[in-house]
Amino acid sequence: MSDIQKKFIIYFCIIGCFAIFSTTIAKNPVLPLYAASLGANDAYLGLIAAVSPLAGIIFSFPIGVMSDKLGRRKLLIASGCVFLTAPLLYLLIADPVFLIPVRFFHGLATAILGPVAGAAIAEKFGENKGTMMGTYGSATLAGRTAAPLIGGIILTLFALAPGNTAYHMVYLAAFCAAIPVFILILFFRDSKSLVNKVTAADFINSLKVFLSNKGLRAASTAEMITYFCYGTFETFLPVYLLLSGVPTWQTGIIFAVQVVIIALTKPFFGRLADRGNPHKQIAAGMLLTGGSLGAIGLSQNFGILLVVSCVFGIGMSLSTVATNVYAADTAKKDEIGASLGALSSIMDIGHASGPLVCGVVIMFAGYQTGFGLCLVLAFLTTLLVLWTGKKSKR
Repeated sequence: MSDIQKKFIIYFCIIGCFAIFSTTIAKNPVLPLYAASLGANDAYLGLIAAVSPLAGIIFSFPIGVMSDKLGRRKLLIASGCVFLTAPLLYLLIADPVFLIPVRFFHGLATAILGPVAGAAIAEKFGENKGTMMGTYGSATLAGRTAAPLIGGIILTLFALAPGNTAYHMVYLAAFCAAIPVFILILFFRDSKSLVNKVTAADFINSLKVFLSNKGLRAASTAEMITYFCYGTFETFLPVYLLLSGVPTWQTGIIFAVQVVIIALTKPFFGRLADRGNPHKQIAAGMLLTGGSLGAIGLSQNFGILLVVSCVFGIGMSLSTVATNVYAADTAKKDEIGASLGALSSIMDIGHASGPLVCGVVIMFAGYQTGFGLCLVLAFLTTLLVLWTGKKSKR
């Protein structure tokens, strides 16, 4: 790897770490507490939480197309502006209903950054894109992990302050974290010739290209089901552990260890995707993800649950890195942003629908059935991915 490439990936890792830290600290754990202090009921809380992923579902694909045509820099600057201004809007809110548009606006930041940064890295590193995309993913996980810890510390330090001061301090911290993101983005330069405008035909053609590619459809399905499982895992596992009598501190360990495993393994599995067969890697990750989630409902032992959670993390790391590498490999040279944007939109659909669908199943049939549904969906997706990979070889 050249010195320029090393500087490039370090540059994007810093941006990703601070950017995801900024958006995560704005919602976890402060957002529901802040909304409740403003008078929001449970219905408002659910709506406020759902709005941010909605921005990714709607805009990730169009953003990817625009970055292919207009250039990565313009879109990155737009995301930097959202990262910088959105935290300040929380300070102006006096009615919880206004949290809805602010959360949607804030969600635009990651909806833009995700596919555009992925496309920039894929273009820069060619055959080593998986390793570098995995490294970037680990950097964002570092920010995601640190955010709730620091947010909780800030809330504790200002717990006795009057009014909503404690919450406002958290959003000021989010603003401060966004400053280096915005500054670093300004130094990014595009490396290819660009057009001045994007037409409706560009969006339609990019969508047709994506939908006509069987491999991309299979990879997108795998990404959706993986995050369907993850949304179910992060939403209902804490409740299941609480009902099973597992202490809260042990629940924290289960989640923390899983995040560490994903962060440590992403670069390695990215290198594996660069050198090996992405289809087989996606299938293996899906089996581990679904199988481990299906096994959770069978035990209440802390040690077993910790191991199962670690296996879940390995499976998720395996499949998500491989889907991004496969999407970038399969896409046309000038359609990488569109492919990764579509992948990101479909991922958000899975992430948002998992808790909703499995919540209904758990309500009527129990946790074991809800987790078992994830196992069934993961197994069926594995068959789809392997069948698609076999047809591609032929």
